[in-house]
Amino acid sequence: MADRNNFPHILTASSTLLGLCFVVLTSLRLSDRHETSIIDELTAVAILMFMTASLLSYLSMRKTNEPARYYEKIADIVFLTGLGFLFIITVFITFNVIR
Repeated sequence: MADRNNFPHILTASSTLLGLCFVVLTSLRLSDRHETSIIDELTAVAILMFMTASLLSYLSMRKTNEPARYYEKIADIVFLTGLGFLFIITVFITFNVIR
């Protein structure tokens, strides 16, 4: 398998989704729905995931060889986990599962 560097893609996508999560969290706070839903907790977890993925992607750019691959692999897993949380949040918001 060819050695591909995914860290620039993970860094840009995770930082963009981090901003989106902040918008979702802020809109929940402004609409006073944060006391009655689990969506804000899930959004906070997604924020932590995307921030961690961003930091690990940045570290993989700064390191060489083996540490860079290790950071990149962890960033990839954390990023995909954050995407999963964002999907769950979207389903909850779209279908009004949590009121």
